[in-house]
Formats: sequence, structure tokens, C-alpha cells
Amino acid sequence: MLTTEEKQKIEHEISLVPSRKAACIEALKIVQQHRGWISDESLRDVAEIVDMSPAELDSVATFYNLIFRKPVGRHVILVCDSITCWVMGYEAIRDALTQTLGISYGQTTEDGRFTLLPNCCLGTCDHAPALMIDNDLYRDLAVEQLDEILSKYT
Repeated sequence: MLTTEEKQKIEHEISLVPSRKAACIEALKIVQQHRGWISDESLRDVAEIVDMSPAELDSVATFYNLIFRKPVGRHVILVCDSITCWVMGYEAIRDALTQTLGISYGQTTEDGRFTLLPNCCLGTCDHAPALMIDNDLYRDLAVEQLDEILSKYT
């Protein structure tokens, strides 16, 4: 069941758009911000508020790679695997992260600290390779920077 705060924030987003359905992504983001991910129950509750079926809303939620339909760690690491990042050293960054964290893409560290995910583009091709942790973007990466970057997130 959605909290009163979640419902109020969703209703505010609905007030900004021409139809309730048009607020569906923002509604999902609100719930995810509070809960970390979108459970089936949360999805059903949001669908009811935005006048969509759960199946319709699930198709939206699963299309957007920043809506998480299963639990994730406290911090989500998105590693850009675009062609530009690939050419500029993506593989070394990916390999260093998987080795340091002891996980592969789609997995979460045992302590629940990090979830590691690929991302097709972070929109910073002129500063490749890049990754994002939560809302923090790191560009022009070198493997030697990763330990310091990861240490910022507890």
C-alpha cells in the first residue's frame, strides 16, 4: 500500500500533465525513490492511481532501465557500454568493478551496498568511459580511480 506522502507526490505530478497516464513514469520514480524498487504490489497501486492496468504499467516500467522491478543495493552502479565507452576502455572498467565487488552485471554485493548494471548510454560520449552511481556521473574514467570513487558510498 502506498503511503500518504507517495500518493500526494503522485497526485502533484498528475496535476502537471494533461492525463493521469502521462504521469506514470514520474509516479513510478516517486515510489522507487522511497522504496528502492517497484514491487508487484506497488505497481498495482500506482496503476490504479494513474488509470492504467498493471500490465500496461509493467510494460512501461520494464521498458525504462532506471525503473527497478527487483530489489537493488543501496547504490546502483550503471556502467556505460556504448560504442564510444567500449572504444575508450569500458572493458577495463567493467572488469575492475566485477573483480573488486565480486559480482557480475545484475547482481548485488552480499552486504547490499552495490548493484552493478550495464547502461547503453549515459550521454557523455565526449568524456568516455563513464559510469554513474546513483545520481553521480563519473567521466574520463581510469581503473585507478575506482577504489576512491567506490569509497564515497557506504
